[in-house]
Amino acid sequence: MGKATGFLEFARELPVDKDPLERINNWDEFHRPLPEEKLRNQGARCMDCGTPFCHTGELINGMATGCPINNLIPEWNDLIYRGLWKEALDRLHKTNNFPEFTGRVCPAPCEGSCVLGINNPPVTIKNIECSIIDHGWDMGWVVPEPPKTRTGKKVAVIGSGPAGLSAAAQLNKAGHSVTVYERDDRPGGLLMYGIPNMKLDKEKVVLRRIKVLAAEGIKFVCNTEIGKDISPEQLLEENDALILCIGAGKPRDLPIEGRDLGGIHFAMEFLTANTKSVLNSNKEELICAKGKDVVIIGGGDTGTDCVGTSIRHGCKSVTQLEIMPKPPEVRAKNNPWPEYPKIYRLDYGQEEAAAKFGHDPRVYTTTATKFEADDQGNVAAVHTVEVEWQRNEQGRFIPQPIEGTEKRIPAQLVLLAMGFLGPEQMLLEKMGLESDVRSNIKADYGQYATNLPKVFAAGDCRRGQSLVVWAFNEGREVARECDRFLMQKTNLP
Repeated sequence: MGKATGFLEFARELPVDKDPLERINNWDEFHRPLPEEKLRNQGARCMDCGTPFCHTGELINGMATGCPINNLIPEWNDLIYRGLWKEALDRLHKTNNFPEFTGRVCPAPCEGSCVLGINNPPVTIKNIECSIIDHGWDMGWVVPEPPKTRTGKKVAVIGSGPAGLSAAAQLNKAGHSVTVYERDDRPGGLLMYGIPNMKLDKEKVVLRRIKVLAAEGIKFVCNTEIGKDISPEQLLEENDALILCIGAGKPRDLPIEGRDLGGIHFAMEFLTANTKSVLNSNKEELICAKGKDVVIIGGGDTGTDCVGTSIRHGCKSVTQLEIMPKPPEVRAKNNPWPEYPKIYRLDYGQEEAAAKFGHDPRVYTTTATKFEADDQGNVAAVHTVEVEWQRNEQGRFIPQPIEGTEKRIPAQLVLLAMGFLGPEQMLLEKMGLESDVRSNIKADYGQYATNLPKVFAAGDCRRGQSLVVWAFNEGREVARECDRFLMQKTNLP
């Protein structure tokens, strides 16, 4: 794959992003492309490794190992090395409906399991993937491809996030008539409102692809909430199958003293309002961080996005509380290849904070104990304490406060980014859907059928909060099983 000796001749190289102090002045994407010659050299680094773990898509110790949608990575690396861009795009689209999304927001578990990565920096898989699809759009190769025939079957998809879009795209390819329902004002779900514009451009990237899907025959109905604006019974009566891809939108709360004070918000409230304001030319009301001390409670991608957004607002300071310990600089012994490497990284938001304020905003092994009020009933500070992780009587690790480490952090805006607890329950209760012990919709992986006839579920509402690429995996797979249900056979992968 690639050049036989490429991994010996070429070092890992990524394009240099726009300077942090420059890019925080706007909401534009900040990644730059790599020149073609250098990109081909990166493709040449892909080894003829015999067993390419990069596209296995397995779960090891609860983490993705390799690509969950089984991208044929060695094949398109080889094609890029040879300069065969169109063939590389065709190969990429065989497994991935939306490589422009994964090429921007996926954490790249494929690179964590790259064989070259055992003792060298891994192949730049994510950057090559994004470059292939961006080149395809530039060349006009990505065009609507509506099915030649229709089956006469109708499918309703509730939710237009990653799982819903991929399910709709695959079912439409099979010739079914697909309608996607979205309660927000624009389709895209998490891709539209859960990820900031500088990380994934809404007009140039997300809506561009949705326009192609619409031209292929998929109908999008926005500003419509199933269970309120349309009953689920009506959808079941009008369609031959129904697929639930409603995400896991119930945020984890922090019920400590002062939680009801003004200025404390869930991260998604903050991010959604901001993106709507950006898209509507600042006409929407947003939760503004300008001139404020911001404290973000929680890590992960959502916490990082809150950091980057707060800085672009012009915050006075930003602090990010992480209850977990700081990860090591290199893989720990209990985190061997090909597991996803749990190592210290400076993501884009933290990089911008370091450039503006002089340090990484994250404070590790620290939790909030109470919110302090000002005389107007708004938050004025967050009280914290350091913790150490100890086993309890059941053998589980739990955080224990360390006496004498209490601190007070000024804050006029607090953002809760501690993850999600499953799907909102209103629709599940109205439909009588069975849930698992974590309140997710009960539907076996690989089958996706719920306890209700002709009703399927996929994505975060079925598996819990997870990666965008796992949602794409489940969207494609639920489409296959739905097609099998409708036609008694399927040709979908």
